[in-house]
Amino acid sequence: MRQRNAKFANTAKSGKKPTHPSRAEQLAKRSPLNIWVLGVIVFVVMGGVIFEVVRLLFL
Repeated sequence: MRQRNAKFANTAKSGKKPTHPSRAEQLAKRSPLNIWVLGVIVFVVMGGVIFEVVRLLFL
């Protein structure tokens, strides 16, 4: 425990962040572009499927 405390203190003194970033911090840094791209792909694919089903039913 003392070794961990000493490591924490040394890291803090050297100006680095002594703790690991939380999952929320990691997700906040990540670009939301991936989610948008996935949403656009799903929208286009589902729209195409729905369009084809409607075309088969009414034509």
